[in-house]
Amino acid sequence: MTDYYETKSQPITKLMVWQAYKKVKSNKGSAGIDRMDWEELDSNLSSHLYKLWNRLTSGSYFPMPVKQVKIPKKDGGVRNLGVPTLLDRIAQQVVRAHLERKLEPLFHESSFGYRPNRNAHQAVKQSERNCFGHDFVVDLDIKGFFDNINHDLMMKALRHYCKDEWIALYVSRWLKAGIMAEEGFEETKAGTPQGGVVSPLLANLYLHVAFDEWMRKYHQEKPFERYADDVVVHCKTEKQAQYMLRQIRQRMKSCFLELHPEKTKIVNLRGWSETKYPRKYDFLGFTIKASMQTIKGKGMLLPGTFVSIKSRTAILGKFREMQIHKWRKPIKDVANRLNPVIRGLLNYYHKLRGESIREVWNQLNHRLLKWVKWEKGLYKWAAVRWLKQQYKSTPNLFEHWKLVQP
Repeated sequence: MTDYYETKSQPITKLMVWQAYKKVKSNKGSAGIDRMDWEELDSNLSSHLYKLWNRLTSGSYFPMPVKQVKIPKKDGGVRNLGVPTLLDRIAQQVVRAHLERKLEPLFHESSFGYRPNRNAHQAVKQSERNCFGHDFVVDLDIKGFFDNINHDLMMKALRHYCKDEWIALYVSRWLKAGIMAEEGFEETKAGTPQGGVVSPLLANLYLHVAFDEWMRKYHQEKPFERYADDVVVHCKTEKQAQYMLRQIRQRMKSCFLELHPEKTKIVNLRGWSETKYPRKYDFLGFTIKASMQTIKGKGMLLPGTFVSIKSRTAILGKFREMQIHKWRKPIKDVANRLNPVIRGLLNYYHKLRGESIREVWNQLNHRLLKWVKWEKGLYKWAAVRWLKQQYKSTPNLFEHWKLVQP
């Protein structure tokens, strides 16, 4: 009979490994450097999970290096992601599930990234609310945060908040596992690769010590929002903002981190200042700025949230790259392929400010019109009539047609 609560030298049960497997599989993901995919893992699942549990519980589990994948950024350049093996992801989930229970109650209420029951919308809404009483913002950008986390400080923080030695043992091994890049194997003397299951939790722990707790202790009167390494601090005056920027820069330096000299800035939303500053800031795909609003018949300059220009440009770029007009398939198949993308955009951007991306849906309708011309061989006005007829007969065919009809 299988004992799912059986343990050895390390307090890891078979049930913990099984639950970690189910969690990791639900998130899907590609193979690591061992090229084992889900089909291969599931074909001999019991044996693979037993070996993993056996090594974890005996302390003999050593992770393989992560596969480096380069992902283009919205603003140019690339972001390096680390792809662990599937078994390593399961092992990391075992540690994460245990460690998260210890750390989650300790984290700051203004930390929103990669935490259960917290999301980007909550962070953006809080950021807008805090702008009502604070005219200035310190918009922080930590240069190469995930690549520059100091391993010694990380382990010191981990051991302070979690006394389980098996957690420290495996976290230490993951930090030192190395990266398999195109050029070959690279040691990891600092940082934790983005893409690992446990990396977001470790990153939150590092910034909890480096920033959140420091703010709580020394600058409790200054509200802030943090989503992973995206941080916004609110101040009432220009002098406060300048002072806080100097203090935060010094604090980051003491924690082996550096603020990006160009992307980090002070923003003046609607206050008086001697120096000219930007009048808006971007946060998690949205722009927060002061705009004229009418309240009880009076015009007032109040903070508001809008979809950022970068986000709109990125969405339009995605539709352009898809080359919809070249798809040779029925319109229902076009809708089936596009609707998951549209639904994701609606769920993220329309929860806060839907009308500001109306132009995106108009552009998508233009691309569908071009598809009609190519697929049906029609001229412009005949194509317009054909598409309008599709809307009339099936108004919910495309998700965005509920907002902007063709």
